[in-house]
Amino acid sequence: MVARWQRFLTLLGFALVLGGAGCLLAQGHAGWALALLALGLCGHAAWLGLTCALAAWQNRRDAASTVPTASAAQWLAAWWAEVCTAPQVFCWRQPFRSQAEPDVLPGDAQGRIGVVLVHGFLCNRGFWNPWIRRLRALGVPCIAVSLEPVFGSIDDYVPTLETAVRQLSQLTGRPPLLVGHSMGGLAIRAWLRANQAGGGSDARVHGVVTMGSPHHGTWLAGFSRRTNGEQMRQHSAWLSTLAASESASRQALFVCLFSHCDNIVFPARSAVLPGASAVLHVAGAAHVDLMQRPESFAAVCHALGLAPADTGAVLAVG
Repeated sequence: MVARWQRFLTLLGFALVLGGAGCLLAQGHAGWALALLALGLCGHAAWLGLTCALAAWQNRRDAASTVPTASAAQWLAAWWAEVCTAPQVFCWRQPFRSQAEPDVLPGDAQGRIGVVLVHGFLCNRGFWNPWIRRLRALGVPCIAVSLEPVFGSIDDYVPTLETAVRQLSQLTGRPPLLVGHSMGGLAIRAWLRANQAGGGSDARVHGVVTMGSPHHGTWLAGFSRRTNGEQMRQHSAWLSTLAASESASRQALFVCLFSHCDNIVFPARSAVLPGASAVLHVAGAAHVDLMQRPESFAAVCHALGLAPADTGAVLAVG
């Protein structure tokens, strides 16, 4: 579903901008035609600039935070990286290439640790295409899920994760590592809660790595009127109930990556789950770009037991 409407919006946007610019040019209004093209090319940059400004404002207001303050240069670099990354994800990879990279399910996977890749809000499995290729090259079995319904409850995604975990466990004979970006980290926590009878869910995972997940909600979700968006609001009843269901041993399964330049999940400390066994601050990374940072993939390789020398993984234990 996400692929269909993102494909429609992308094509519609190109048609409107190029068609409008062509009409203006034909009428002799070259200046207005260029202005429309600039608006089409730079409109998303302005939106991302606004989210970065809001994040910086909220981070400064967060009196309880111990996260280092991002410099203006770091914010500028993070904004530019997101400007370059977001169109690749939302205008190409997800709408047109969501099935381009099949899951990695080799016949000789017994004994290996597999990975379940769980995307975030308004995304699909195409988000993980670069990671699927890298994991395939390393011989790591993996499944990238697509969470439906797009605007449903986060609890609705539990069956999808259950199917993926079960499939990888049967293929490899070992519990998989679960990796979640943004809302995907909350979907993993919801799956753990739904299957926690007798502590069974905790034993079914090798570990969990989350990247930019709103474990304490995000200020930006206060504007959402969708079910999963409302669940990601700061101090939401859903988040409070989820946290109350979690033991210290479950929290210790988690490794949390966050950034002080995250322009979607903020204040920055919202992405750190209390009791996580390790925390990694990826300095200067915006929200989507966090997935592309080498530190993020290195942290997953580290959790898989691959040699740190091969990945450059450096984890700050929290």
